[in-house]
Amino acid sequence: MTSPGALRYRSAAGRWVLLATVLGSSLAFIDATVVNIALSEIGRSLGADSAGLQWTVNGYALSLASLVLLGGSLSDRFGRRRMFLGGVAWFAVASLLCGLAPTIELLVAARILQGVGGALLTPGALAILEASFAPEDRAKAIGAWSGLGGIGGALGPFLGGWLVESGSWRLIFLINVPVAAIVLWVAGRHVPESRNPSAARSFDVAGLLTGAAGLGGLTYGFTAWPEHGPGHPTVVVPLVIGVAGMVAFVLAERRSAYPMLPLTIFRSRAFSGANLVTLLVYAANGGVFLLVVVNLQVVAGFSPLASGVALLPITVLMLLLSARAGALGQRIGPRIPMAAGPLVCAAALAWLSRVGAGASYTADVLPPVILFGLGLCLLVAPLTATALGALDDSYAGVASGVNNAVARAASLLAVAVLPLAAGLGTGNLTDPAVLAPVYRDAMTICAALMVAGGALAWFLIPPRLTAHTPVTTFCDPCSPPVHPAPADSDTADHAR
Repeated sequence: MTSPGALRYRSAAGRWVLLATVLGSSLAFIDATVVNIALSEIGRSLGADSAGLQWTVNGYALSLASLVLLGGSLSDRFGRRRMFLGGVAWFAVASLLCGLAPTIELLVAARILQGVGGALLTPGALAILEASFAPEDRAKAIGAWSGLGGIGGALGPFLGGWLVESGSWRLIFLINVPVAAIVLWVAGRHVPESRNPSAARSFDVAGLLTGAAGLGGLTYGFTAWPEHGPGHPTVVVPLVIGVAGMVAFVLAERRSAYPMLPLTIFRSRAFSGANLVTLLVYAANGGVFLLVVVNLQVVAGFSPLASGVALLPITVLMLLLSARAGALGQRIGPRIPMAAGPLVCAAALAWLSRVGAGASYTADVLPPVILFGLGLCLLVAPLTATALGALDDSYAGVASGVNNAVARAASLLAVAVLPLAAGLGTGNLTDPAVLAPVYRDAMTICAALMVAGGALAWFLIPPRLTAHTPVTTFCDPCSPPVHPAPADSDTADHAR
């Protein structure tokens, strides 16, 4: 096994590590969306009502969002490869339970277990890339992970539809088992182990409970918002619990001798800035990927398949250009691409806001979709690399967990709030007369979020990240432990 911390992007060892992390992450990405396609078949097969089907989707999102911070913290403490392998194995077993579930109640329970596995493997995948690759190749590796992972997300609906039509809805879960077996084999043979030598040896119970309550309450509340409205107890009570939980989490972490999330990491202006940018641009992305597809079907009259394929160029561009964008950010620094990318996306969204009845795909949809894809290519890899690279390598798992939690919270917030903010009111998204102005205003709001994200990147992200001394331990028992301080204050960020 090649020495960790020194893998090269174009080496065979580097490609094996990339393959393991991409396939593992794709398991979690695909299962976040592919089940939507099978809901009607699941309902007929198991006799499920609408609440049961809703929880088939939401149970996964709830456990994943609630525990992703814990997954990042555990990977730093017990080893990134170990937690990644454990998460993949857990996910495989839960997928098997999903595929064999005889009732909707057991399916929901298995989906919740799937989310736990996703929370363990998702931050571990990015932390492995950050800790395993040589510093000069990390941005390329993260860019390639972003692009290749996007293929899984794009192919998920097509794969799910084909499996449901040609076989059974159970196959969308059962297919995860052989894929997970491949990931376990590749990762077990080719992924180097690493951990944070100064990670807490005591378990932060207060942080775990308050963090899970905070993220879980916010996730549940925002998920229930579109169906029940902002004043319904089903929405208000979880949101209050979520806000109280997050406040309690911050207080618990400030007082804990062994915090799950060391708050000192937010002293890094680059780290805090990258996560603020993530919040804004992923909120915009969540709205775009929901409303553009719906608008193409309801207002423009596209078929479901045609509307789904309409955004495929974004995935193709991410595949082709993400690694190059990561290399560009490594060469010129992250500030310029992180500021320019959202502005390009904003221009594309202003263009997309004009798509209405009778729109032509080639003339009205494809050009702004390509422009939006180019903006995302410029943005995503440098943003992810900055969120991880702003801190010492020892905090790779925590940094990945935080960035994943922020991105998921932003998308949930956008899906729940954006239609209401754009004036949907008591209307619905299936009425063309109602949706057309809502879509136009929502795209304008998303464009404004992108502009704000670009402005924040320009003011908060340094021209170049401070080079960190590698401090991650790579499981060499002969090496003395190193106890790093959390990285970079504002001064350190701008040292170069």
